[in-house]
Amino acid sequence: MSTSTAQLDTEAVARFVSGRLPGFTEAVTAQKFAMGQSNPTYLLQAGDHRYVLRRKPLGTLLKSAHAVDREFRVITALRGTAVPVPTVHLLCEDEDIIGSVFYIMDHVEGRTFGEPRLLELPRADRAATLDEMNRVLAELHMIDVDDVGLSDYGPPGNYFARQLARWSKQYHSSQTVRIDAMKALIRELEATLPEDDGQRTLVHGDFRIDNMIFSPDGRQCRALLDWELSTLGHPYADLAGVIMQWQMPPGSEGRGLAGVDRAAQGLVTDTAFVHAYCDRRGLTGIPDFGFYLAFSFFRMGAILQGVLKRALDGNASNPEQAQKLGSYVPQFARAGLDALEKPDL
Repeated sequence: MSTSTAQLDTEAVARFVSGRLPGFTEAVTAQKFAMGQSNPTYLLQAGDHRYVLRRKPLGTLLKSAHAVDREFRVITALRGTAVPVPTVHLLCEDEDIIGSVFYIMDHVEGRTFGEPRLLELPRADRAATLDEMNRVLAELHMIDVDDVGLSDYGPPGNYFARQLARWSKQYHSSQTVRIDAMKALIRELEATLPEDDGQRTLVHGDFRIDNMIFSPDGRQCRALLDWELSTLGHPYADLAGVIMQWQMPPGSEGRGLAGVDRAAQGLVTDTAFVHAYCDRRGLTGIPDFGFYLAFSFFRMGAILQGVLKRALDGNASNPEQAQKLGSYVPQFARAGLDALEKPDL
């Protein structure tokens, strides 16, 4: 992960941590990771120890957004399970310390991949990395939320009905111009909402390969990161989110697999990935997958609209990149409408 010099009151951080985290010295340096538009993230060097600090952004925020306190809770709960997470240490809810809520966790050494083409790996090794990604996703959805103390981590009821209402509201709250395709997509999703099938699991909310840290050979996931959007809900939201990402253009911006000859590159198809997931969870198939895929496009469009609004308000972590991401909202809306017309995987 690349980093850049950041403005963070490291002296205030050191005063807060002093006496709370053994080995944390007062000589703290910080660099901001270039990744992450939502919650600014910093690499801390404290003596011989390396940590990561995640904070809410400054400025006026949408209600329930940037929930680093929820990240802290879910990562704490998952420690020791089959889902790999960093070790978290401290949560500071006193906004007077550095101007926002933040938490501190261990820095996990390992390898990251910016996109699913996995060009950094030999062709013969790529399928194993994507299969490890699949394994972690299935394990996440098989976590017993009662056993890990997360039974109250999300409200009951139809997850997709709730999420559709939430993101529609947040989209309209951050809307800057009228986008007819988004309006049409919201209308079609409301009209084709499947009945609740009773599945209620922990969901990550932003499950992508670039939110994972791997061993050097790519065969073992060492940590799943960025839990800001996690909740209790329907597991197909995460699965469809992966497929949505893969339908984006390849490269550092789209980070997808559209147009890639997957067989030639040693990569699995969407269908093979979904079938492997179903096998791991003991499922026979996923009806209405087109709806779940369309919802994923809508939700990402709503998120990017929020990123754009923060940039225009002067509160974005990386304003130039935020405005660029926001310009893609109409494309996500049109892709969502197209997904509703496609057959199930």
